[in-house]
Parts: sequence; structure tokens; C-alpha cells
Amino acid sequence: MTRSQSVNRREFLQTTSAGAVAISAGVFTGGSMAAERSPNEKLRIACVGTANRAAADINGVKGENIVALCDIDTNYLDRAKSQFKDARTYVDYREMIETEAGRIDAVVVGTADHHHAPAALRAINKGLHVYCEKPLTHTVHEARVLAEAAKKKGVATQLGTQIHAGDNYRRVVEIIQSGAIGEVTEAHVWVGKGWGGGDRPKAGQQPPKNLHWDLWLGPAPVRPYAAGRYHPAQWRRWWDFGQGTLGDMACHYMDLPFWALKLRHPTHCQATGPKLHPETCPLGLKVEYQFPKRGKLAPVKLTWYDGTMIPRKVAGQRVPGSGVMFVGTEGQMFADYGRYKLYPQDKFKSFQPPKQTIAKSIGHHAEWIQACKKGTPTTCNFDYSGALTETVLLGNVSYRTGKALEWDAAALEAPNCAAAASYIRKEYREGWEVA
Repeated sequence: MTRSQSVNRREFLQTTSAGAVAISAGVFTGGSMAAERSPNEKLRIACVGTANRAAADINGVKGENIVALCDIDTNYLDRAKSQFKDARTYVDYREMIETEAGRIDAVVVGTADHHHAPAALRAINKGLHVYCEKPLTHTVHEARVLAEAAKKKGVATQLGTQIHAGDNYRRVVEIIQSGAIGEVTEAHVWVGKGWGGGDRPKAGQQPPKNLHWDLWLGPAPVRPYAAGRYHPAQWRRWWDFGQGTLGDMACHYMDLPFWALKLRHPTHCQATGPKLHPETCPLGLKVEYQFPKRGKLAPVKLTWYDGTMIPRKVAGQRVPGSGVMFVGTEGQMFADYGRYKLYPQDKFKSFQPPKQTIAKSIGHHAEWIQACKKGTPTTCNFDYSGALTETVLLGNVSYRTGKALEWDAAALEAPNCAAAASYIRKEYREGWEVA
């Protein structure tokens, strides 16, 4: 039995309650290694993944020393090597982390979702700071494992939800928490995007020489390579590798109500969508989450919509293709990455936002770098983002089981649905386990 499976319920509730207080106060734990190196020294960073989002993350930390690079695609690896000529290169991150552990400080993970937890956990267990792309993990269980491991090791962590550092999100949080629209009892979150659909190719192909296909599969079940179907950038639609639109986008958009309403773990979750495909994610999904009271804050119903399921109107208001709507007793508030609007517009035409209480971000990557060096807070550490990711991925558990789930976050199980267990946790190929 793993540590996360055997966690004591009372201890869990005490820990998460304290965590929620810390989050609301903006207090987070930095890394234990920060005290071992001068804040004036550059970090020695190893990067898992070098293309697409990983390339953007490398760009965000390139002011430090990029000393090791890993990618299963040597075309991408060679391109990154040309930028960081002194970096040592690998195609297997397990080898890189094991070999480099004594001469690096931190690891950036920017891979397909199914590799997030195996890579991040290996780094954390070596006492290394970790920046990981969203969603934090491929399963609910993995998110809990990473959060617990990071807390135990005292390392600085950050989830790659860069919009969290934007000014607009901060202003929205301040306005909601000021009570401008009254007591918030509903939040609606939608994204007009659909990662899903398609059948597994009937015949496989020989992988190109630049692609280490077995390493790309990693912890996932073995399947033949098929050009243009998985790598590059098509893996999100497949259950073995991604979590569809919900996994891709909810950590960005649900982050806002999570932060503003101080949410943590839901008690119920129900997803609806098209007929389940055993291989690929749906092209549209609706998920309803129920959150309990948090101190004096009212219970909240949060509804997610994506792809073919997005609404034309939310709370009576016509809305754009993606966004968040808060529904309160005194009005509604729409927000997205860069704007917000309060309704009814006549009521709020003279609205003056509250005094700014959340400081301007120094930058999402910069915040993590500073935490690595000085032990200062990160706002999307694995405690906060682990709970967010658990909630997000629970929606796909409900969809795949076809059941409305009662959720026991302490036990990490749905007591009313035994079938959920195989989606909360998963099997791994030997040598890639997460426990």
C-alpha cells in the first residue's frame, strides 16, 4: 500500500485545512535546497522535453544555467543543444535524473501528460526543485503523490499555469473576495476547444530514426507507432497519454475560481458527454462539481463545459468562446485571461475596484526561480495545483465510469463507484512506476 493510500483521514483533513488557510493567506513553502546555495548563484537546471511548451519553459528559465537536456526526439534535442552548447544530452530522463542529481539543482518537466509524474517524482525524490507543465499529472492519484512528496522533501515547485501570474486574474480575485457581487454560490467555466475523437490506427509503422518510440510510450501500454497520430502534439486526445480538453485547459480556467473562492476538494462530481470511446477523449464534456462550505464561504456549484458542450449564454448573459462566470447574490462577473465585466451593467456602471492587495507577479518562471534560491513563496506549488489537478481529472473519472461520484478526498476514492478506482490510479510498465 502506498503512502497516499494509507494516509490517516483525520491527519488528511487537518493537513488540507491548514493548507487552505496557507493558500488564502498567500503563504507557501519554498525549497530546502535554497539554503545550500547562494541566492546570487545561477541554478543548474535539467530539462525534460525541449519542444513546444517545453521550449517556452526553457525560454522562461534560460537566464539560469541549462546544464542537461532530455528529449525522446533527437531532432528536437539537437535543436535545443544548438542553443545550449555546453548542456549534456539524454533521451531517457530516468538516466538523466539519476546521473545528474548531484550536479543540478532543479528540473523542468514539459512532456506529454503521462510522463509528468514519473519525471517529476524522480526529481523530487532526489531533493530537486521542480517546474512541471499542466496538468500536473495524468491521474488523480499521481497528483496526490507529487504533492505529498514535494512537502516531504521541502522543494520549490510550480505548475505551468502561467496565466496565474497575469494582472487580470489578480484583480478578479480581489473583486470577488471583496464581496462586490455578494456571496458566490455558482461558477461556470467553459472552453470552446475539443481535444478528442478518432480511432486507433489498424496498422502500425516503423518509427523514424529520430524518435525513441518505446521511451515516448514510457509508462503507457505498448502500441505501434503511427505517423501523425500521437507524436508530435496529437497525444492529448488519447486516454493513455492525455486527458482531453478538460486536462489541457481546465488547470488554466478553473484556476481562477479555485483561487478566488478558496476551493479545495469537491464532495460530488458528475460528468455528461457523448458515448464513451475506449481509446479517445470526448469532443465535448460537461462536468458539475459540488464544493462544501469553506469557513464562512457558501457551498459552490462549479460547472465546466468544453467543445461541443459549451453554452451560448451563462447566467442569462451571452458569452464569448472561453471564460469564467461567477454568480453571486448581488450580481455576476465574467472574466477571461485579459478582461472582466460585471453584471447587471447598469448596476455596476460606476463600479470602482477595491484596493490592490495581491502584488504584481515577477513572472511565473521567475517566481519559481526565486523560490529555488531563496525559499520564497510560489503561488502554484504542488499543494495548491495538486488539489486543482485532482479536481480537474475527477471529471474524466466520472465521465469514463458513467456515474455521478460521491468523492472522499481523504481516502482518494468514490465510495459509491468501485469502477472509479481503475481511473483514479493506473498500472505502469515496469521501470516507470509512481508510488
